[in-house]
Amino acid sequence: MKRIPSWITYTVLRLLVFAVPLAILLLVGLVWWLAVIAAALIGLCLSYIFLSRPRNAVSSELYAARHRDKPLRSEDDDVEDAAVEDAAADKDAAVEDAAADKDAAVEDAAADSTAGHRPDHAGPAA
Repeated sequence: MKRIPSWITYTVLRLLVFAVPLAILLLVGLVWWLAVIAAALIGLCLSYIFLSRPRNAVSSELYAARHRDKPLRSEDDDVEDAAVEDAAADKDAAVEDAAADKDAAVEDAAADSTAGHRPDHAGPAA
């Protein structure tokens, strides 16, 4: 059986520490907005006092995840990297094709301009 992640446990406990006092205060007949504020303060105090172990577990897991020697690789990371490399290769090929087309157009223009020019012709007669 898989272990429940500590962040889920901590989140559920924090919600319960807020929801239970809220329900009790609403059942007592307190105005809803005052009951929400009081339940938030009660939940804050109770979670600070009683939920230190789950809070420390969550913070330790977060620290360990942020300070790994090597980041974890998933299959999704490999697929994304391959897609980026393919896109870069396609872009490079398109740039090379465009440069070759431009070079060919320049050569064609140069050939057209020299074909209409006669070297023995000195220009218009005076």
